[in-house]
Amino acid sequence: MSDLAIVGAGLGGLSLALALQQAGQACTLVERAPELTEVGAGIQLGPHVMRRLYGWGLKEALHERIALPEALEARDALRGTQLATLPLGSYCEQRYGAPYATVHRADLQAALLRAVEQGGNTVLRLNTPCSSWVEQHDGVTLELATASALAPGQILAQGEEAATQTSPAKVPLHASALIGADGLWSRVRASGWALPEPVSTGHLAYRAMVPQALLPERLRSQTVTVWMGPHLHLVTYPVRQGEWLNVVVLMQAQDTHHPVTPGWDLTRHPHDMAADLQAAMRGCCAGVRDLLSMIEQWRVWPLFVRDTLAGPDQMARGHVALLGDAAHPMLPYLAQGAGMAMEDADCLAQCWTQTDLTIPQRLHRYAVARWQRNARVQLQSRRNADIFHATGWMRWGRDLGLKLMGQRLMDQPWLFSG
Repeated sequence: MSDLAIVGAGLGGLSLALALQQAGQACTLVERAPELTEVGAGIQLGPHVMRRLYGWGLKEALHERIALPEALEARDALRGTQLATLPLGSYCEQRYGAPYATVHRADLQAALLRAVEQGGNTVLRLNTPCSSWVEQHDGVTLELATASALAPGQILAQGEEAATQTSPAKVPLHASALIGADGLWSRVRASGWALPEPVSTGHLAYRAMVPQALLPERLRSQTVTVWMGPHLHLVTYPVRQGEWLNVVVLMQAQDTHHPVTPGWDLTRHPHDMAADLQAAMRGCCAGVRDLLSMIEQWRVWPLFVRDTLAGPDQMARGHVALLGDAAHPMLPYLAQGAGMAMEDADCLAQCWTQTDLTIPQRLHRYAVARWQRNARVQLQSRRNADIFHATGWMRWGRDLGLKLMGQRLMDQPWLFSG
């Protein structure tokens, strides 16, 4: 029997495997993809997340890859004026015990994966979807479907290939508990919880990265900058030790001829996507328009949402628990999707080591400890969408508040101290 099975080897699943490893616990990590890859996009890691990554022994590996922004700036996207600024750097480290960092998702995934592989007590099975699972009195039995001829217990490591079969093999795996870390469209959640499926918000996220060396000096930046305009906003920040600039534009979908469906990615010609952005941002200041004109390649994702968590039973039941987006998908307006998944992982690993409790009690304790914080972050993320995209009097009030109390409003001790 496997001690614990994790479905999904994204940032949340890898974080849980590493946290368990640090606590001396073994697990099996199964992933449907044939190899672990991440899209070319950045993420923000607040001090509450960095403290956990440091605790897992990743400080040296991370500092080879991350950027440490100097400040968080709020700007008016139409006029280009600064509304408020919050110092990061040493201020953040002294106040919260860790820096505020930004990182390329692939770099963070690589650091987590390498640490998991070096630990030696995680069985990683790639190209292995979990087709179904059944809970029993002593655990959970997963049915793993793989197109590769893998014997039970065999590891298919990154980049390794195995002989294929004409039909997928069905390999059972019995575990003392199952953790669904399989994302927004979680099959673990769908099989165990009668909850509504995610629904489209009608918002799109356009993402790109550009080498700062290719930008004129006036467009380069070592800060996290949020440019807010009517019905849209733009976020820029450095990654890869400041050598690249990550750019994200979030706005209401303009093209009704392209329906937003699960897993949808707009695949039209890059020139058309760039033209769409230029048209949508034509009322913005010259700095924003000039930056967008320098970028030729964009990827775009629709944003989906589920109801806010209503109680611990939506995160854990019996021998099964959910983690990260599988439990509580976050809109990106607070930049906390990955952060909350890693907080989940840290908490679950701590609860898992409480061997005086039964396994259902451990998972319930995890859910009780996490659901309210996750729900608060979900709600604040939704509120931020309205604040960032405000129009009329609401926009005027937002700007006035930032000018008068900017640092107080932008600093978030409730989040960063957690």
